[in-house]
Amino acid sequence: MSVSNYERIAQVIRYLDAHHAEQPGLAELAGHLGLSPFHFHRLFSDWAGVTPKDFLQCLTLAHAKRLLREGQSVLQSALEAGFSGPGRLHDLCVTLEAASPGEVKSGGNGWKILFGFAETPFGECIAAEGPRGICYLGFVDGADRKTAETALEEAWPEAELVRDDKAGARLAAQVFHRSRPEKERPRIRAFVRGSAFQARVWKALLRVPPGSLVTYGRLAAAIGQPSAARAVGSGVGNNPLAYLIPCHRVIRETGLMGDYRWGPLRKRAMVAWETAGQGAQRIARPILEPVSLLSLA
Repeated sequence: MSVSNYERIAQVIRYLDAHHAEQPGLAELAGHLGLSPFHFHRLFSDWAGVTPKDFLQCLTLAHAKRLLREGQSVLQSALEAGFSGPGRLHDLCVTLEAASPGEVKSGGNGWKILFGFAETPFGECIAAEGPRGICYLGFVDGADRKTAETALEEAWPEAELVRDDKAGARLAAQVFHRSRPEKERPRIRAFVRGSAFQARVWKALLRVPPGSLVTYGRLAAAIGQPSAARAVGSGVGNNPLAYLIPCHRVIRETGLMGDYRWGPLRKRAMVAWETAGQGAQRIARPILEPVSLLSLA
């Protein structure tokens, strides 16, 4: 089985975790993957849309804290406008519908759900669609497809699940869409099982623009529950639609990334991939602190 570009990027991030104090250069990072500096630079730039140097800036604690400072007004304006802000890299128009208590209890009884496995910029995913839209999206760790399929079965225990990898690839192409300003945004229908509170959290997350970060406390305040940051954290953690509902954009008050259901390394890669893709003007500002991936763990 060939190694995907994301797996190679993940290897580089792990290497930087262990050697960040040494500030390894392009040649050393390329050598870690067994590639020439030229091929490594091209691979990285194709995946991230920016050079390795610019991407590393987006992994610094200083960068995360700056985004966090900017994110408060960005989130509030997005919430008031009722839609997420424009993003060059990931600008989707998502209609999220929550199941009624009766539908939650039924567990998808009478439904036929098509699901499949597909490659994404962040590794293999499992994507599923029911009669009312995308109803599950998760990542596959390693080659453990069975565990991913079991998670889908637990999410919709009474539904008829039919594997269709072409359908999975189609859904993944919609979600991980690299949009351009002149192109119409993909329109996606999503349907989720969860409590009314969880649905409010997930709908608020959809309004956090790509390239912005929000804390659990600010997210709680945004839905009118300022004292419910812990419950908001639980809702974020139970998100059934990886990346589509962008729980990877939620970080701690201190600027630390914190945990992520599909792995903290993947979360860091997502945040850096999105922020790097917002344009050179965002990452061209001086970063005075050295790269410190451990502080983002």
